[in-house]
Amino acid sequence: MAAQRVLVAYGTKNGSTAEIAEWIGEELREQHIEVDVRPAADVHGLGLGPYDAVVLGAGLYAGRWQRDAVRFARRHRQALTRCPVWLFSSGPLDPSATERDLPAAPSVARIVTRLDARGHATFGGRLAEGAQGFVARQILKQGKGDDFRDCEQIRTWAHGIAARLVGTTEQGLPQ
Repeated sequence: MAAQRVLVAYGTKNGSTAEIAEWIGEELREQHIEVDVRPAADVHGLGLGPYDAVVLGAGLYAGRWQRDAVRFARRHRQALTRCPVWLFSSGPLDPSATERDLPAAPSVARIVTRLDARGHATFGGRLAEGAQGFVARQILKQGKGDDFRDCEQIRTWAHGIAARLVGTTEQGLPQ
């Protein structure tokens, strides 16, 4: 079987989702998958031709994905419907994402459907000092900023993606 090459693209405002994307990329690499981790806004000129699969994620802001990821999904919709795609969201500023599976926010669920994604996961978010945006600063002033990301949960999810990719033939059909 030919080596798998995966794009992990992300939209982030304050960097937390970029770190999640890197953790996903690291886990896929450990499973001997070639991975490029890039901001969604930087993929426009590259296209998706070199990739066998895509993982796309974004931070949630008021129940909506960060705009670079939404634009990426819209711009590459045709290519994304022809390859395996997984989506992730980051954002809850509480432990809920580690306590149970959270459904995709309604706006993200529509993207899941449009792209016929193989899966979606919601991970906890992080809000640290220096975060951009009025709302973020207000949340920090209230003392509610923290890091609710669970690296092991994220890596386990990515490991599942790797298992699905490795168990796929070159034609994209399960073995």
